[in-house]
Amino acid sequence: MSGAVPRAAAAEPAEAKEWVKRLRRLSREELERVLAGLPDRDVEALLRDWAAWAHEGQVPPDGEDWRVWVLLAGRGFGKTRAGAEWVSQFARETPDARIALVAASPLEARRVMVEGRSGLLAVAHADEPVRFEPSLGRLQFASGAQAFLYSAANPEALRGPEHHIAWCDELAKWPRAQAAWDNLQLGLRLGEQPRALVTTTPRPIPALKAIVREEHAALTGGGTRSNPFLPERFVLAAERAHRGTRFGRQELDGILVEDIEGALWTRDLIERLRSEPGTRAFRRVVVGVDPPASAKGDECGIVVCGLGEDGLGYVLADLSARGLSPEGWARKVAAGARAYRASRVVAEANNGGAMVETVLRGASVALPVKLVHAVEGKAARAEPVSALFEGGRARFEGGFPELEDQLCGLTLCGGYEGPGRSPDRADALVWAMTELMLGPGRAEPKVRTL
Repeated sequence: MSGAVPRAAAAEPAEAKEWVKRLRRLSREELERVLAGLPDRDVEALLRDWAAWAHEGQVPPDGEDWRVWVLLAGRGFGKTRAGAEWVSQFARETPDARIALVAASPLEARRVMVEGRSGLLAVAHADEPVRFEPSLGRLQFASGAQAFLYSAANPEALRGPEHHIAWCDELAKWPRAQAAWDNLQLGLRLGEQPRALVTTTPRPIPALKAIVREEHAALTGGGTRSNPFLPERFVLAAERAHRGTRFGRQELDGILVEDIEGALWTRDLIERLRSEPGTRAFRRVVVGVDPPASAKGDECGIVVCGLGEDGLGYVLADLSARGLSPEGWARKVAAGARAYRASRVVAEANNGGAMVETVLRGASVALPVKLVHAVEGKAARAEPVSALFEGGRARFEGGFPELEDQLCGLTLCGGYEGPGRSPDRADALVWAMTELMLGPGRAEPKVRTL
């Protein structure tokens, strides 16, 4: 391959894009050789031309009448890069811009949107440095524009500040999605065309479904395979593991899959039953454990539930872990029991649950350990517990995305259509709630305050 990068790359996007297509056909060694033979200014001009490199779904929608751009896409599609480039371009063109960066938590906002491999610092041009002030949660762009970091777990922080645009990352996993989105929208009122970009792998939570249905929402995106820069081995492995499943349609194809027919838990039900985390008195706290069948990547379900003074059951924590040895996950159970002042651990004995009791004793944790044997299937065991939630007798204290995904995959017909091979987190919840609300000793008169 010969020839220089087009001098008019910025002015002739079709020519630059064709050049990039040719580069993509080269092996890594050939590409390095070609770039090494080009002047630095040509290489920099090409790399800065995001429009030439972006694949379908990563560029903003056509037209001027959209207010919300929803980029629904599979894992590895390039959502973060698209968001960072969109924000950077707006900051470059709008010196007085005030931009909101919203993620599920402050850590994720910083780690992904700002400091990530495709975040705002990484895509900044060398001659347009971006200064990040972590203590203030603020970015200063070379043009004078500013961006501010927000956590969806604290929607009240979005009440009051005004912005020109907002970038909302992984909204489908926000713990208080609707409240955070509503407060953000009320402050999105600067400039002539205030807009928001939502980059997320789809999960059918009510807030995201409502956003997609908005009159002035524009939808783009695609699947994992749409990104030509991903290693082919990764893509093939992911497709082999999840092709044809509901989880694969969501996480790889980027399709917003609605609740499955006959699900024991639905997204709407979970949202209605979500309570604010806070100080609450509990009569009993139980840790439910679904041990893994092996230590080779299988997950150990560890879920903490409490029986409140109001007579309701609450899901307090999901401490589930993957890839640990029996001693490792049993120690995690012990730590969770201490942290939440649990009065009992309920562990399924079928897959070596006796290890929990052994390690608890070794750690000097004086707690009763109840070993239970699974006779019925996971979905059958879950039905009475799902009835507690349907009847309003059990609630979620906070958000638990991975646990909720598994619960919504359990069906009345006894099947499982959620992520992973087995709903280990959901099973741990079922053991804990059964002990608290349906089993003997549920009225044990002990009060603990968290």
